[in-house]
This record gives sequence, structure tokens and C-alpha cells, in this order.
Amino acid sequence: MNTAWLSRWWWRHWSHRGPVAATLYPLSLAYAGLAEYNRMRLEEIRRNTRLPLKAVIVVGNLTVGGSGKTPMTDWLARRLTEAGYRPGIVSRGYGRRGEAGQAVHPDSDPAEVGDEPVLLARRTRLPVQVDRDRVRGARALADRGADVVIADDGMQHHRLPRDLTVLMVDGRRGLGNGLCLPAGPLREPKAARARADFVVRTGGEAGADEIPMQLVPASRLRRVDGSDETMRPRLLGGREVHAVAGIADPERFFSMLEQRGIYVIRHPFPDHHRFRARDLAFDDDLPVLMTEKDAVKCRSFAQSRHWYWPVAASLPATFEPALLQRLRTSIRLRHLG
Repeated sequence: MNTAWLSRWWWRHWSHRGPVAATLYPLSLAYAGLAEYNRMRLEEIRRNTRLPLKAVIVVGNLTVGGSGKTPMTDWLARRLTEAGYRPGIVSRGYGRRGEAGQAVHPDSDPAEVGDEPVLLARRTRLPVQVDRDRVRGARALADRGADVVIADDGMQHHRLPRDLTVLMVDGRRGLGNGLCLPAGPLREPKAARARADFVVRTGGEAGADEIPMQLVPASRLRRVDGSDETMRPRLLGGREVHAVAGIADPERFFSMLEQRGIYVIRHPFPDHHRFRARDLAFDDDLPVLMTEKDAVKCRSFAQSRHWYWPVAASLPATFEPALLQRLRTSIRLRHLG
């Protein structure tokens, strides 16, 4: 079954409250009830959990699929480092083999630790840990010298103590029809939005209580094989390329290329797809472009025509001081308590 097509089919129905949502609504109510029960049960445990850290910052979302969590985690890690903290990053490592916790390094195998953790380790050069148990992973990062832990996709890991929560919202999809799985895309009831300290919208028009974030492409493309060779995007203007994307919303990547005058042959894959050389074997010599997240999985079999285009989070200048002030307040209150 083409799971990329299936994901697009679900999102078409999750974008409104039509017949599919009505049919699945009883299951959605049951899911929401179980999610809320699980949250309250685990939050009771969380109140008695202590970590040897100054703070924990959770970056998460309410919907299935991507919303800019990894670029935000990268942005936070860099700003915290500049502010004098020693951040570490904990992630479940979605799609990896095995459940045991382990340290992630820039040269780790994405199949063993997950694609996004490897990307973050390469970008930040900071301690990164994958663990299904995020509390255990945070303790491991403290042992590795971190004093602040960023939990990538940790909003639904309710046993993990947190001092700040940054909720990410996809600017194109939003919260869909506002219903929980399977009638809608929500992983917990939308009332959970009120628990966030900051709500960041990736792309689109931000609401009055939201912070806008844009994903800005780098000035140069890089070779997937890890060499130092780069290419200016303007060299591809007016040319046809194969565009490969195994992310939650491939259309975002394809549209970015087309907005820059590149003619795109689309090749969408499921999020976290485990690429093989045959997935990139096209019967021509056209350039092949992909996201940085996909590039970490293709490096071992990449050819000279395979390129990736890094993107970075861009946020309003007022966001950084507001976040750091909120963090300092939380640390001070914890110390007083």
C-alpha cells in the first residue's frame, strides 16, 4: 500500500467534519477520554519526579505529522548555548530499531537512532539522546553534562517534568477539524493548547496569541554524500529536477522549490521512510533534491547528482528574550521551591 497516498487521504478528511469524521466520531470520543485519563495519571507521577537539571523545555504538537519541531529544537539549542546554558536534546527516535536508550552522534546510523536525532546531532554538535522513556533519557543527558534538556516531540510524554512548553502548529494544516484520532488529526484534545507557554505557527498567518516562524532555505545546496561541494540554487532555476521528500508534508518542500523557479518531478514518500538506493534510481541524469532529514538516510549510497537544501527557523526578534526571561523565571521559582 502507498502509505504516502494514505496519509494525504486521511488529511483530506481531517481538514473538515464530513461523513468520515462523523462515522469515526464515537471512536474519537473514546480516544480523547483515554488520552485525558492517561495525562492525569502520569502527571501525578510527574509531580514526584526530580531531575538533576536546571530546566526542561518541551517542543511538541497536538497533531500527527510534522509542524516544524526539529527546526525549532535546533533554534532553541543554539540560542540556549549562546545564553550560557549547556543544552542537550532528548528524542524518542521515531522509526528506529530497538527501544533501549542510547547516545546519538553525528555519524550514528539513522536506522538505529532515528533520522531527526542524527540531523540534530550533526547540526548542533550537542549531546543528543534517544530513549522511549524521556525521563531516563533526560537523566542520561545530565550525566553527559547538560543542564537544560530540550525534549523534541515530548508534549504527550506526560511523565516528563517540564518548565516550558513550546507548541508547534502547522500553518497550512492547523489543527485540522479539531477532533482526536481517528476522526481528526489530534493526539489529545485541543484544550491542551492552553497548557503551552508559547504557540508557534510554522508558515501561514499567525493568530493574535501565536508566534510566526518561517523556514528559510540556506543560500547553498549541499551534497548528500557529505562532501564539501555546494551549489547555488539559482543554477537550478528553470531546470527540471527530481524532488524526493519522506516528510510529514512533502508538498511543503515541493512548493518551496517551485517558488524558486525550479520544475519539480514529485516523489513523495511516507514520513520517516527508510530510503534505499532504488528509491533514487531514476532513468535520467537530472539532479535529485531532497530535504536534510532525508539526506541523513541516503548518505551511504548517495551519488554526485544528489543534493539537499537545508532550512533554518526564523522567528521574530522579540521571541528570544521573552523565552529566555520565562526560562529564568521558571528556574528561579524552582530554586525557591
